[in-house]
Amino acid sequence: MLSKIRENLKKLKLDAILINSTNEFLVEYNSLEENARYILTGFSGSAGDAVVTENNLYLFVDGRYHIQADNEVNHDIVTVVKLQNGETFNSKLTELLPQKSVLGIVGSKNSQTRRENLQKFYTVKILDSDFIPVKPTENSGLNETVCCGMTTDEKLGIVRTCIEKNDAILVSNLEEVSYLFNLRNFSQNYSSKILARAIITKEKAELFYPENFTEYRTALEQVKGFIYMDKGSTNVRDYNIIGEKAKPWNKNPIQQMKAVKTEDEIKSYKDAFQRTDNAVRAIREFIYSHDNISEYDIDKQLECEFKKYGAKNLSFKSIVAKDQNSALAHYSKSSKDEIIKDGSLVLIDCGAYYEGGLATDITRVFVKGEPTSLQKKVYTTVLKAFLNAYNTQIVPDISGFDIDKKARAMLEENQINGFVFNHGLGHGIGISVHEYPPNLSCNELAKVKLEENMCFTIEPGLYNKDYFGVRLENSCYLKNNKIHSFVKMNYEKKLIDYNILTEKEKEWLKEFEVL
Repeated sequence: MLSKIRENLKKLKLDAILINSTNEFLVEYNSLEENARYILTGFSGSAGDAVVTENNLYLFVDGRYHIQADNEVNHDIVTVVKLQNGETFNSKLTELLPQKSVLGIVGSKNSQTRRENLQKFYTVKILDSDFIPVKPTENSGLNETVCCGMTTDEKLGIVRTCIEKNDAILVSNLEEVSYLFNLRNFSQNYSSKILARAIITKEKAELFYPENFTEYRTALEQVKGFIYMDKGSTNVRDYNIIGEKAKPWNKNPIQQMKAVKTEDEIKSYKDAFQRTDNAVRAIREFIYSHDNISEYDIDKQLECEFKKYGAKNLSFKSIVAKDQNSALAHYSKSSKDEIIKDGSLVLIDCGAYYEGGLATDITRVFVKGEPTSLQKKVYTTVLKAFLNAYNTQIVPDISGFDIDKKARAMLEENQINGFVFNHGLGHGIGISVHEYPPNLSCNELAKVKLEENMCFTIEPGLYNKDYFGVRLENSCYLKNNKIHSFVKMNYEKKLIDYNILTEKEKEWLKEFEVL
């Protein structure tokens, strides 16, 4: 397969080809059967792309996947490029691929925004294929209507004020399509999104599914005026079809409207997290009351608990990680061979979709038997970071960048030798478990003002590949100039070293039940 790609490098006079993890809808969680990067490299993480040159195969991964990538790829073939906090794919690629090189990218798997960013450094050639056979994207299951506090007509009425008579709006982002039409589909793993694009004019709004591509293309070509779209979620192929009629949003009104949840959505989320808490409490009891169980056993029992409380689907593949595996931020194997023993630390990161179609997300850490002093120290330090971020004083124009900075400073002030915090503090949640806005990180995209009823996670962590990792994650929302937690699940009293906590932190901790 790699030799075939390199043959095409020569035929097409390319210096490199970008191999993506996503599909034509630019989804985050793509099935491995559709994931060309996985098929080529063997790396199964949800994020990260590869670049093939004449002599190298580079795999680019952020801090969540550094260890996982090292464990999964053949290092004789794949060079793992580890992005550090603040580093981007483009900045790192320019160190490895000379500027002015000819880079091939697949038009259906890359956004127009990414194309333009790459064109700042390279001559970009648009390809129809990356020469890796993948399963085609298919629509399946039935779409279900949900109650979101605003009707589809009300939402469409708002976005139609942005266009003139002959104009149209193209909506390619699946979360935005699902949001506008108040539709969900639970037939695909780790998703509640419907699989469709939408074209909205003053008179009508139409949905186009993957199998209707010809009709979709015709509808775009028939628009007489401008076609408004988000270049970040419109793939290059579609952008080229639109051509001179393209009118990119300066600020995507649908994205912003979706990010600020209605009171009905907040109510739905509170119910969903109550059930999620119940499932995690049940799995806590399962771990503490059963011997000789494996990561796999816990994973399967957790899924049963979610279904018991009415889950229609999981938000993502649950992370059940024991000891050293917990240092892999997105470990996903849940091995039958990893048996929980006395003293074992178990990190569980999980979530589910219920009938409201909004993703829940929570991370908790448990220790079978009595914890070590190091386990307590790391756990309590992460808890301090959470409590201080969660209780941030909300001032006008505060952003996720500001909150991330506060948590990061707390971890730096309480450094534990060998343990690192190598990912952002949190992300937006909604129809997808990772939404934007908001974002809580040290990246520029986090410098967006947090608004009332925006929902997001706060999830500081510390990791050491030779020992273990601790991450404590609550999903939260902003209301009345205060951060509130949807998650009410307790922290582990036996893992807390109260001597490390300040009196104020002890007072903050009382909000959460401590067993």
